[in-house]
Parts: sequence; C-alpha cells; structure tokens
Amino acid sequence: MAMMDADARAPTPPMHLVLLVAAALFINYIDRGNLATAAPLMQADLHLSAGQLGLLLSAFYYGYVAAMAPVGWLAERYGAQRVLAAGVALWSLATLAVGVVSSFAALLALRLLLGLAESVAFPCASKLLALAVVPQRLGFANGVMSFGYLLGPAVGTLLGGLLMAEFGWRPVFVLLGVLSLAWLWPWRSVRVGRATTARAAPESVPESAPTLGRILRQRALWSAAVGLFSANYAFYFILAWLPFYLVKARGFSIESMAWTASWAYLLNAVFALLTGWVMDRAVRAGRAMSRMHKAVMALNHVMVVVCMAAMVLLPAQGLIAALLVYEIISGIASPGLYAIPQIIAGPDASGRWVGVHNAVGASAGILAPAITGLLVERSGEFHAAFMLAAAVSVIGLIAWTVALPKIEPIRW
Repeated sequence: MAMMDADARAPTPPMHLVLLVAAALFINYIDRGNLATAAPLMQADLHLSAGQLGLLLSAFYYGYVAAMAPVGWLAERYGAQRVLAAGVALWSLATLAVGVVSSFAALLALRLLLGLAESVAFPCASKLLALAVVPQRLGFANGVMSFGYLLGPAVGTLLGGLLMAEFGWRPVFVLLGVLSLAWLWPWRSVRVGRATTARAAPESVPESAPTLGRILRQRALWSAAVGLFSANYAFYFILAWLPFYLVKARGFSIESMAWTASWAYLLNAVFALLTGWVMDRAVRAGRAMSRMHKAVMALNHVMVVVCMAAMVLLPAQGLIAALLVYEIISGIASPGLYAIPQIIAGPDASGRWVGVHNAVGASAGILAPAITGLLVERSGEFHAAFMLAAAVSVIGLIAWTVALPKIEPIRW
C-alpha cells in the first residue's frame, strides 16, 4: 500500500503538539538568556563596560519587537508550523556563532539576528495552541508552554554557569547552538489539526478572519499588551541582570549564582505548570474565568512591588527569599499572559493578535536591560533599577484589573 500523503495523515495529538511547542520555548529561553549567564566572564574577557553589556542584553529585543507583528501575519498566511521551524534553525545558528566571534560589533549583530529569529516563538505558539486546543484546556496548555520557557532560564543558568566556570563561555555557546538544532527532527512530522471543528483540518486563515485594523481597534488588545509590558519589565530586568547583580553587587561566586538563580527560575516554571492545571479545573467546575485571571494578575503586580524593594534593600538571605517569592508569584501569573489573548482572539485571530500583544510586551526587553545598564554605570548601584521595576508594575496592575474588559471570546 502506498504511503499515506502528508495531508491525509491524522493530526498530531494536541498534548504532543503542546509539549513540542513548550520544548521550542525552552530552547528559546536558554538561547536568549545565556548571554546574561556569561556576562561576568564576557565583560572581563572582552573588556565591556556596563553600558555596552546593557546594550548587548537589550539588543536582542530590537529585532524581536520589530518582527513580532509581521511574524504573526506570516504564521497565519504560511503556517505557524513552518515559520516556527525556520525561526528555530536561524536562532540556533546565531547562538552557535557567538562562541566564535570576538568583537563587540559582531556580538551586537548576532544578538540582533537572534532576536529577529526568536520573534517567531510566541505568535506561532499561540496560533498553534488556539487551533489545536479547546478553550477549556488552554489554561493547562499555556501552563505547559510557560513551564517550557520558564524552565529554560533555570536549566540554562545552572548548566551554563557550571559549564562556563569549568570550560569558559565560548564552548558553551557552540554546544547550545548545536543542541538547539536537534529540535527540528521531531517537529518535521507534526501535523496541526483544528480543535473547533468536528474534523481536523490543516491550519489556515478562514474567510471570516478579522482584519488587522479590526484587531487593532480592540481595547482588550491594548489593555492586555500594557499589562504584559509591565510584567515583562520586571521579568526581563531579573532575567538579564540577576547573574551580574548577584556576582558583582552581592559577592556571589559564579557557582553560587548559578545555583541560586536556577532554583528561583525552577520555582517559576513549576508554579506556572501547576497554575495552568488548577485554573483549567476551576473553569470546568464553573468558576468565572475572567475573574480568576484578573485576580491572579492583581496578585502578581502587587507582589512585584514588594519583592523588588526587598531584593535590593535586604541582606543576602532576605534577597534570596524575596527572589524566590517573586519567581513563584510570576510563575502563577505566567499562563494567563498568553491564555488571555488566545481566549479573547480565538483561533482565527490569535497569530496576529499575539504578534501585536507580544511586540508591546517584549519592548520591555529593550528598555529594562538598557536602562538598568545606564543606571548602574552612572550610580554604581542597583537601587534605582529595582525601584523603577516596582513602579512599572503599578501600571500593569491598572491595565489588567481596570482597563481590560471581561475576558471572553470576541464574536468576530
């Protein structure tokens, strides 16, 4: 019997798809975060100033933010599966190349390329989840996805930090780039089905899909995007500068920094996974989905204010306790950051919606590392940087709880 045509194959089971998407985001966050882990060593090796280091850390987000909305369109026009695969291949090669260059200019160019390639991740992931997963299970699906991208910094910081302490930073970048390419092998056999129809159909843009102009006129889009920006400001500030802060400002060794940061990131990932599961069960039990998501976001932003102040004002033990609390609360909020726009936009608009949503949110990745570098360079300390992150969190509290309408699907 002749081999079945690719289009005739049964769709990939939704959880299998979710796990592979989570694996891609796991790799994504290892590859984007390894520069932060290497920062103390790279600064000494390449004679980088704090300002240059801040620019390298933030440069990733220039291409990342600029490409986000176009990538959302590409994901809906040509298929999120293909676009995601192309992005993974490109960002893996960019990671590998960091290990063989020596100049600040070359590093800057590779960080820009890495950001451009990694911009495919969230628009494609959200499009795929909205297509393949029923709305009642999007909480857990996003919990798994969040577990993937939040586990990346935990594993990357621990293993990367220990390997860099032993072998130097260059071989680690080469190794990570090669390993990242391996994800493409299982992804090649994936076929995406549509959960909202009786028969699974390949992903496509239906004739009823809303125009981009109509999407941009939605108050829910901009409210949630500002909320994401606020949550991301603290997240990217910690992700970019925590290793440097622990080593240079608090006197941690590279090894103790790696263990401390990785445990904090691991808690973040675990609580994201648990929260997604709990929220799905609550929704199926009849709890109000909108009220639950808004309550979680409010808790997150209030606690960010407290934890940012504690991390800079308390001694080492208090710093570690505040860091762990922050990562737990951030993990609890993580599934909602993308489940909310997926629920509101639905499968027909989620790629473009999340492209805009994440472009606004990810712009915090440009600002937080660069502003922190300038503040540290001018003052020689981190107090102002932590206080700014706390202040930005107040804006997010208002966006999620006051400006955002009821969280429910739009009838396009």
